Amino acid sequence: MTPLLEIKNVRCDYQDTTAVVDASFSLNQGARACLLGPSGCGKTTLLRAIAGFVPVSSGEIYIDGQLVSSPDVMVAPEHRQLGMVFQDHALFPHMTVGDNVAAGISSLANKARRALVMTTLDRVGLAGKIHHYPHELSGGQQQRVALARALAPRPKLLLMDEPFSSLDVELRERLSLQVRELVENTGTTCIMVTHDQKDAFSFGQELGVMGEGKIVQWDSTYEVYHEPNSMFVADFIGQGVYLDGKVIDDHTVKTELGELKGKVPLGCRSGCPVKVLVRPDDVVHDDESTLTARIVSREFHGSNYMYTLELESGTKILSMVHSHHRHAMGEQLGIELELDHLVVFKDLDAQARMQAQA
Repeated sequence: MTPLLEIKNVRCDYQDTTAVVDASFSLNQGARACLLGPSGCGKTTLLRAIAGFVPVSSGEIYIDGQLVSSPDVMVAPEHRQLGMVFQDHALFPHMTVGDNVAAGISSLANKARRALVMTTLDRVGLAGKIHHYPHELSGGQQQRVALARALAPRPKLLLMDEPFSSLDVELRERLSLQVRELVENTGTTCIMVTHDQKDAFSFGQELGVMGEGKIVQWDSTYEVYHEPNSMFVADFIGQGVYLDGKVIDDHTVKTELGELKGKVPLGCRSGCPVKVLVRPDDVVHDDESTLTARIVSREFHGSNYMYTLELESGTKILSMVHSHHRHAMGEQLGIELELDHLVVFKDLDAQARMQAQA
């Protein structure tokens, strides 16, 4: 099956600055993907290159098998059969909601255009606002109008650039779910750019983590969280801390919390110093456990407490505990490790120190 979108070794430059380096990935029809990374990592530039707003210095971009970008080819954005949703909505303030949505389907006959506008607005729950102006709508409603305008021409690919970043937390979570359901129901292939991992995990099936212009890891959202391929990805995704450890054998690492079983880094033999990633959901509260750690801080998250726990060595770890279990500061909390996915990286600093002393 030919991918709907295929990015091959794409590079994008701005004068003397390289914004995207050797980016490659593909998406099949109906996929939902996110480009996630810190500000300035190149994710918006890559999205704009897909849209046709930014040329590529090298590499190729294909949409539905057609070459649309290369150093020698630049198909105009309006000929790529794309929908685009911007961070600031980019609605026409002098036009009604209906006219904004109709702007992208002007080639249709009046009757067909009116019917499609109404159908699309109904899908986003705004059919009753067809005669309103953008300034009369809330931020969430404006974003849904922008989405309706992008979807009305029935694009092959929908691109969204930080679409929820200007909204409050509750609204962005609700709107993210609505948009996800909408693109699922329409079978629209979609890429969203975001710096917020909650948006990425709630919306995407596939996730590309970017850093310094490179796609550091492209995988399912589940794999990126549970099996990050580098410390950069592990640090950027989720919360967690690193425990010092030493490799015992090909499947065992010794830490101050005991021996842990799982994969060890390639080339790491017995005695190799490593860092073991421990996330809050790996540290489970257990009053019967003989393994304890001292509570040094806590944050109330409604249904859960986030406890910061100090081990005997002074190392601090995090544990997410149901809020019915309220424990006092300074208390020793019984814990167990439930590491279904052992994430271990070579401790390069420790290795360098060992080599220097040898």
